[in-house]
Amino acid sequence: MAAAACSAATESRLAPLRTALGEHRFVAYQPTALQVHDGRVTPASSASIRADLEVLRPYFDALVTYDALNGAEQVPAVAADLGFRALLIGVWDPFDDAQVDAALAAARAHPGLVVGVSLGNEMLFGQRRTQAELAARLDAIRTRAPGLALSTTEPFHIWLEPQAGPLLSRLDFLLANVHPVFESWFRAAPDQNAAGFVVDVTRLLAARHCGPVLVKETGVPTAPSGKGYTPARQRSFYEALQHAFRSTPQRAFAWFAAFDAPWRAADWHPVPGEHPEEAHWGLFDAERRPKLVVEIIPRLERRRVEQPDSGRPTDRPSVDRRSIDR
Repeated sequence: MAAAACSAATESRLAPLRTALGEHRFVAYQPTALQVHDGRVTPASSASIRADLEVLRPYFDALVTYDALNGAEQVPAVAADLGFRALLIGVWDPFDDAQVDAALAAARAHPGLVVGVSLGNEMLFGQRRTQAELAARLDAIRTRAPGLALSTTEPFHIWLEPQAGPLLSRLDFLLANVHPVFESWFRAAPDQNAAGFVVDVTRLLAARHCGPVLVKETGVPTAPSGKGYTPARQRSFYEALQHAFRSTPQRAFAWFAAFDAPWRAADWHPVPGEHPEEAHWGLFDAERRPKLVVEIIPRLERRRVEQPDSGRPTDRPSVDRRSIDR
């Protein structure tokens, strides 16, 4: 199966993103200091964001974020200064003009770094908005940023439903959450099966849309162990996924997530009930200490290149293609 070719205008917007997917390693990043308790937001500081990104930079050169405010508006400048090569900015609520304004301002300020914007995360799955509302909002933002690649993020099954067609036609690329851990067979299956599931789902998604597909979320939490979630299982899954899923300009995955978020165990979720695993998705814990999985992430070798926005030379890691891809 193969998707139809994108229009010339869409391909023009997608060129930086396609390059980033094929050449760089993405990680889904939420600042460790940005927390939400009972609806009250604790914003992240520039210093804490820098400390986060300094930990990530030896292993990753591309970021996917979830918020454009609450301190996250400082991510683009810090990321550029530390030599990250690509940034997909997340807008938590694309119907909030202030959040959209912040994302578009960041894209204008860092044109060599920002390769696209995700307008919302699981808004359909969480029943916060309808497909028609999202489609209309995408059209409105497109008029303001005609050269910027736009998408929104949903669990993969949303994009495979026939009724998703009108919304898919508005997206330049697909962002999908593909979690084998939520499938009934996961606990008893080998990790090669879980990795193959992600690859197979991505192939189906690629047949539904002309643009590239980025699996924004996948992985294994490291707790609670009673559900089969352990640091060893997280490492084993990603080891299998690295071998099964090779990045290309059309298909790639982001490592999820950069850091643990203990506050999320008590956060609101689209699915009712307790979800303690939400606190433990990180490759690093909330104190920025590496977990077992970090041992199998190839470090990025350093070379002298130009910063994407300033043109100033800086020492920066790049992918060592002699090591495991991704």
